[in-house]
Amino acid sequence: MSTTTPPTSSVTPSQPGFVRWALKFAAAAGVTGMICCVAPMVLFMFGLMGAAYAMSFATFFYAADGSAGTGAYILRGLAVVVGVAGILIYRRKQNQCSIDPARKRRNLLLVCLLIPILGVGVFFSLESLSGWYFKKHIVPVYQQERTAGATGSR
Repeated sequence: MSTTTPPTSSVTPSQPGFVRWALKFAAAAGVTGMICCVAPMVLFMFGLMGAAYAMSFATFFYAADGSAGTGAYILRGLAVVVGVAGILIYRRKQNQCSIDPARKRRNLLLVCLLIPILGVGVFFSLESLSGWYFKKHIVPVYQQERTAGATGSR
């Protein structure tokens, strides 16, 4: 029994969809920039991390006054690298396709606009969500742990 397969030379790679591509890399960039707060939040939600450790993990990236510290800026820099890598990889994949050059330029321009805009949107959404979650759930438990630890040690 033999099966026939089309010759590989006649198969042309399809052009990557710019909207899906932009969403994927924007989400990756946004999460990369906020991993310092998203990771402890998610681990706390699933009971894999206590409030004290979640607070210490998050405060490692921020200064005592709550402003961004060196670690937060490193993560934000990595987020930019993820976004730029997404644009460069899209450009390379797009150049494998034989489509209209004007369409290639338009799609590349759209990807160059969508990734930063959506990435910043994901970043600020996650920042707002994690800030709310920390204030609503993690900080009260952390304060209870500290109070119980202070009164239990006497």
